[in-house]
Amino acid sequence: MRILVVDDFEPYRNLVVSLLDKNSGLQVVAKASDGLDAVAKARQLRPDLILMDIGLPKLNGLEAARRILRILPESKSYSSRRRCLPNLFKQPSG
Repeated sequence: MRILVVDDFEPYRNLVVSLLDKNSGLQVVAKASDGLDAVAKARQLRPDLILMDIGLPKLNGLEAARRILRILPESKSYSSRRRCLPNLFKQPSG
C-alpha cells in the first residue's frame, strides 16, 4: 500500500513515517507539510492511502481531502490526528 503522510508538525510526521516503515506491506511514497503540497503530491504520486491532519497551513485538511477525492476518488483519506494514531497500529483480536 502506497501512503502519503501529511502533517505540519515535523516531529509527528516523522514519527508516523517511522512507524509505517516498520511494516513491510506499507510504503510511504511522500510527506507533505501543508494542504496545497498534499494535493500536488497526491495528484503526482497517486497514493492508495493519505494520512492527513485537519489543521494544516495554506489549505486545511478537509478542503485538501475534498480536492484529492475529486482527482483520486479511489484513494482513501484518514485523519492522522495524534489521538487517532494508536488505532492505526492495533492488531485485530481473535
